[in-house]
Amino acid sequence: MTEQVLHTLKSPESDEEWRSYHAIRRKVLFENRGLFGVYDEKRPDEFIEGHHPLVLLHRGESIGTIRVDIDGTRAIFRRVAVRDDLQGRGHGKAMLSLAEAFVRERKCEVIMSFVNPGAVGFYERCGFTKDDSSAPSINHVPMSKWLLQTTY
Repeated sequence: MTEQVLHTLKSPESDEEWRSYHAIRRKVLFENRGLFGVYDEKRPDEFIEGHHPLVLLHRGESIGTIRVDIDGTRAIFRRVAVRDDLQGRGHGKAMLSLAEAFVRERKCEVIMSFVNPGAVGFYERCGFTKDDSSAPSINHVPMSKWLLQTTY
């Protein structure tokens, strides 16, 4: 069995999956960066049409999160996070690969992401390049990946 088969990317459905989705994001993306008490589980962005909160399951256990926002043929990967204790083991790469398949199925042509500066190398290894169409900031580096659409 390949590692890819062990991973599933899906919309959170159960209360437990939603709790895991928010707990991973809160810890990895906010508290680990010194932002305590600012994470909002009810943030309206999570519920806009075209915004897809997704949870990464590994052998049935919630271990990562991503929100994929789709507008026409453009997708934006937002708030990508893998649990602290499982980082550096290929789960992030599996999540991006599954998220890419998710947007390909929806006929997207380009993926954008606003990447933490410490994760730029990881995104480059996953096929993203720095995107000069937006200015970087101290908190993020704009990156993109163009998808080749094959027609048969």
